Amino acid sequence: MAASAPISPTIYFGAFVHSTSLIELELSDKGAIGVDSNGVIAFVERDVENVEDVKGKYDEFKEARVVEVKDGFFFPGFIDTHTHAPQHPNTGLFGKTTLLSWLQTYTFPMESSFSDMQKAERIYSNFVSRTLSHGTTTCAYYATIHVPATNLLADICLARGQRALVGRVCMDSDLSPETYRDASPESAIADSKESLSYIRSIDPTGTIVQPIITPRFAPSCTAPVLASLGHLARETDAHIQTHISENVGEIALVAQLFPSSTSYTDVYDTAGLLTSKTILAHAVHLAKEEVDTIKARGAKISHCPASNTAITSGCCPVRKYLNAGLTIGLGTDVSGGFSPSILEECRQAIWVSRFLAMQGADSAKLSTEEVLYLATRGGAAVVGMESKVGAFEVGMEWDAQMIVLGNVDERGSRDGAFEGLVDVFGWEDLGERVQKWVYSGDDRNTKMVWVRGRLVHSRA
Repeated sequence: MAASAPISPTIYFGAFVHSTSLIELELSDKGAIGVDSNGVIAFVERDVENVEDVKGKYDEFKEARVVEVKDGFFFPGFIDTHTHAPQHPNTGLFGKTTLLSWLQTYTFPMESSFSDMQKAERIYSNFVSRTLSHGTTTCAYYATIHVPATNLLADICLARGQRALVGRVCMDSDLSPETYRDASPESAIADSKESLSYIRSIDPTGTIVQPIITPRFAPSCTAPVLASLGHLARETDAHIQTHISENVGEIALVAQLFPSSTSYTDVYDTAGLLTSKTILAHAVHLAKEEVDTIKARGAKISHCPASNTAITSGCCPVRKYLNAGLTIGLGTDVSGGFSPSILEECRQAIWVSRFLAMQGADSAKLSTEEVLYLATRGGAAVVGMESKVGAFEVGMEWDAQMIVLGNVDERGSRDGAFEGLVDVFGWEDLGERVQKWVYSGDDRNTKMVWVRGRLVHSRA
């Protein structure tokens, strides 16, 4: 398995880029990062002219192999804080729908078919490969209500070496299709426990895969199930993921279904589902009181700009939430989102913030530095891994991607067989190369991807 493959001490030599704060990137043109046999960063050196000089400083690395990046840079692995693996075949099929009609038209029929394990394996394997090829080293996955298919997704992530939070979806409300919902509150909890136990059995330390309790969203769950899931989360100290305030029609429906609750956020809070391990996807239309409650409970936000635009849910006011002290990462939300790429979400987050800026204060705009932070360190904090991944610091684990850009030679032609969209002419500094990658890059720029120092993806 890629997750447990033995590795030898390695020095990653060349330019590297990572976030040191929300507003600042470290840009090192000549770096050397030493990663030990456990996949942990042992040293970070800057202004290195000769890698042999670095080897001489560290006994463990005297015979280390060297991986050098040319015409590019090393960057931390992306963290996708919200996506639906079984919806992958529906990517791009949102048409003219809004959230609730889209669920009925596309989502529930696709997910309900995952009782077919051959189909599930084919789709899950393809989707995990796709996310890795886009540099995503950690992913918070929604599966389906099926225990075998949910467990299969965890198996695939473990085998491929991708960090993952994998959740069996709970939905027992009669608003869900009769053919695709939990038979009872009791069966919903029993099946969730079964999947949770299985995922912990295949990776007892949670190094690569962890279970995550997953009420789909309030309208698809009864109050007893929500409360029982809150109890299960406390009992097992598990992560939680769900949706919140994605769409105005959805919010109105929640108010109708839960008349005793003061808000959508209160529904989850009353059920004990708002904790420091909770990931709330979307959060487009939160009232100030809801923001205050989410912050007080330590719950986190997954911003999914492509999906919010595609199904016309709205523009999430990320700047307001950052100013309020909320922890935010990015999510692709496939298949509401049209791409498994967090780099694409970086662009979409910038565009959504500019749509808001054009409607009001210019301060709503997000910078390139800020969205790259959300894609890495912000996402790491959302999934509870901020001390392990998201940056290149001593003691963190080597979750990284090698980004290669296309050099244009004196004749105006590309060097080699590079097929990406980013053209570099030689006069750009490292910061400008990063900007070009953010706005024009795609998976063709992602040459190699590592998790815990293990190679999990490479492009010929």
